[in-house]
Amino acid sequence: MGVVAGSAFVTQPDLQLILRTLLTSSIALGISSGVSVYEAEVLEGERRIEEIEKAMIMKLEDTIHTESININASVASIIVFLTPLVSCLIASAPFYLSRVGFFEVKYAAWGSILLALGTLAFVGTYMGRNGKGNPILKGIRMALFGVLAFLIGFLLESFI
Repeated sequence: MGVVAGSAFVTQPDLQLILRTLLTSSIALGISSGVSVYEAEVLEGERRIEEIEKAMIMKLEDTIHTESININASVASIIVFLTPLVSCLIASAPFYLSRVGFFEVKYAAWGSILLALGTLAFVGTYMGRNGKGNPILKGIRMALFGVLAFLIGFLLESFI
């Protein structure tokens, strides 16, 4: 469905397409990141075991140390896999509200952006509590990186 605005043909956003794109890209990111983290954790665990074996001058095969490598890698990869899906649920909530008629899609888009940036600020602040420095500044910095990523995506989309 389109309307003529000046000389350009403007179409209304397809809500189903937006939701599918959010979900599929989150799943793809989760799989890619999860597999990468699994492989990195296994390699790092094996490297640590080799260092311990050299220091102890004995093999650690079939010990709790070697058996825990795959468990630790699996837990880390599952967490990394789920992170984009949770973020997707938060960011897509306004679009689901739009779908039931709570507000228009264009307002849902702005709500989604604000929720995503708020989530980034919250996570940055939470993570900053465990480090040195001001956690609020770390949250703001993380949100600013989100704005930067959004602007880069927006600019790339305008070239396509």
